[in-house]
Amino acid sequence: MSKSGPSRQLDNLLQQAVALQQNGAIADAEELYREILAQRPRHFDALQLLGALSLQTGRLAEGVALLEQAVAINATQAPVHSNLAYALNALHRHEQALSAANRALALKPGFIDALNNRGNALAALARPLDALASFEKALAAQPQFAQAWNNRSCVLRDLGRPDDALASCDQALALRPDYAEAWSNRGNALSDLNRPLDAQASYERALSLSREFTDAWNNLGLTYVDLNRHADALASYDKALALAPDAAETHWNRALCLLQMGEFEAGWREYEWRWARARIKAGKRAFDQPLWLGDTPLEGKTILLHAEQGLGDTLQFCRYASLVAQQGARVVLEVQPELIRLLANLEGVDLLVEAGQPLPPFDYHCPFLSLPLALRTTQATIPGNTPYLFADAQASQHFAARIAALDGSRNALKVGLVWAGGNRPHVPELRKNDARRSLALEQLAPILDLPGVQFFSLQKGAPAQQLTAMHERHAASRTIVDWTDELHDFADTAALVDNLDLVLSVDTSTAHLAGAMNKPVWILNRLDTCWRWLLERNDSPWYPSVRLFRQPTLGDWASVINTVAHALNALSERPTSHGSGS
Repeated sequence: MSKSGPSRQLDNLLQQAVALQQNGAIADAEELYREILAQRPRHFDALQLLGALSLQTGRLAEGVALLEQAVAINATQAPVHSNLAYALNALHRHEQALSAANRALALKPGFIDALNNRGNALAALARPLDALASFEKALAAQPQFAQAWNNRSCVLRDLGRPDDALASCDQALALRPDYAEAWSNRGNALSDLNRPLDAQASYERALSLSREFTDAWNNLGLTYVDLNRHADALASYDKALALAPDAAETHWNRALCLLQMGEFEAGWREYEWRWARARIKAGKRAFDQPLWLGDTPLEGKTILLHAEQGLGDTLQFCRYASLVAQQGARVVLEVQPELIRLLANLEGVDLLVEAGQPLPPFDYHCPFLSLPLALRTTQATIPGNTPYLFADAQASQHFAARIAALDGSRNALKVGLVWAGGNRPHVPELRKNDARRSLALEQLAPILDLPGVQFFSLQKGAPAQQLTAMHERHAASRTIVDWTDELHDFADTAALVDNLDLVLSVDTSTAHLAGAMNKPVWILNRLDTCWRWLLERNDSPWYPSVRLFRQPTLGDWASVINTVAHALNALSERPTSHGSGS
């Protein structure tokens, strides 16, 4: 049976629209698709082609709506499901994207576009091994698929394989030398490999190809931080935000940069963007009571101050409880279980609650790292009075007696050691920071045999095992006292630290504990420092007892350890120096 006149007319319009779209006449093609749909709203081809056109022009939500209408009419076309998966990924609806990609693959096994979209969904859902398998299946079928090589590089970074990620980017660029996204991802891999100058060159190449590439401006800013060029980093973040004003990651990076530079007023405001970040927003508390940011009187009110992020953050910012109490508030403090005993007598706290336990009634709440904003903290007004944390006297005496019983301990400088931070491999961003801030115990070998020094391990977690492993090849390591099996929480650690002359630590929670106790603490600090240690100074307004030993260039621990060895040797030779740490 031949088609009727109206059907032939719609077919002709569709052919014209497709030809226009293929020749780049997007607006004219869209007009024809809409004309077809005005006459036949359930026209499958017009719906799915207009949906694809909407994706092409960046109208993702509209594209999804059109493609879903098309699927409701005819669910047998794999490309439509794959296009839907692409759009849903772009809208961060990754579970739905994965379902759409799987439907496409069920209809057309081995469909490379669907494999690529499936890989992107799996990567976003923190399933990097599954994502890698999906990309590699696509590449096995089509080795010239540059986009899959590029996407593969991202999951290789997530898996802690930056060398392989770099090679994957290079494969993509061999196929498409003008591939801006691959140049930017190449820069990311180089950054992971601590090659900031090479990373900078890759980001700049990406930007030469696409001046409106927001992620490349943001990533270039991060590399400027690695190069200790913070003003340039800010300028790069500002360019990114001019293009994407609501980009939470860029606001976050800008906040850290401002705080590193001591620009606290702007930095604290920008730091509130953390709650829009994918990694942190899941931890945002949904209370009926309002957030307090210093703009409401607290006299006679009860406020909940609650921990967020890491243990070190809690140890640093619990000091604000007394300042809030001075405003007439009843303070409820909610903290991690490891800190309950240590903070039991913290000044200004009316009620201490372990995280996860029921909360009492309260009028306002404030997360710990919003307190500096609420109280308008500047460098000049940092509440730096220490000590504000104290060891239990009886527990401290227990360790004092044990130390006194050690051979040769009476005149030795007693130094606690922490050489590695916590390892958080499930979060790529934190894994990179953990790797940069941490040492292997072997790297501290030049200081372990200094005369007149008795070392005590304060290292917890998997890196603690390095001590036993080192005993076989380094005699001095066998003299390190290791009682860490008895340190079950921070109150136990505080009792041991209370009896030491000095704590020598990388940037980790034990350093904060020692600083809060006003115990001399020397921090071995990476070049791309955490914002709290500011820039180009060897002291800290947060902790008067802190001395910072900074890397001169990214990854240069040898220079740091050499400087520490000289300082430690000089300190151990001073007959009255023990306990001064300066």
